[in-house]
Amino acid sequence: MPDWTPPANVNLVDLGFMDSRSKLIDLAAFLDRTQRAGQDGDFRVQALKNALSLLSQDQPQRAKDVLLSFSDPSVEPISKATMQGATGAYKA
Repeated sequence: MPDWTPPANVNLVDLGFMDSRSKLIDLAAFLDRTQRAGQDGDFRVQALKNALSLLSQDQPQRAKDVLLSFSDPSVEPISKATMQGATGAYKA
């Protein structure tokens, strides 16, 4: 993947900080609510917490790593679907 260079004279922090801050606060509130409801053991909540730990990496592929952390790591197809629809996170 080629290196991305932002356009000249664009302050990415000015453009994206408030939106990112809002999303992070929303996520914290969601985690607080699920904990109070006793639902913090749900595999999807655990997947979010795992993905959060990936954000502290100082690597330029954080988005890829977060996306892959929600994905099914298996390589062999299953014979029959057990449900219809997606859950958004891999349930081991």
